[in-house]
Amino acid sequence: MIIKPSTALRNDYSSISDLAHEEGAPIYITKNGEGDLVVMSIDAFERREEVLKLRAKLAAAEQSRLSGQPVFSIEESRKRLEEIYGQDL
Repeated sequence: MIIKPSTALRNDYSSISDLAHEEGAPIYITKNGEGDLVVMSIDAFERREEVLKLRAKLAAAEQSRLSGQPVFSIEESRKRLEEIYGQDL
């Protein structure tokens, strides 16, 4: 966990930006010794968003499975796709 005071962000933005890009992890910014902000590179943010979207899809699929929706094995799914597209996958 990277923690920096707000004065570092205000006085030396470039080093905070470089650190965010190098580490690929969030940087916690404090104000008067208390947590205030989290700063991260756009790449790290976008990766995080993709992981959150995937987790939401997996949770929805698991909820469907638990509620009794039909499930298909990989082999069954492949066969269904081959039937739809008329070719071996």
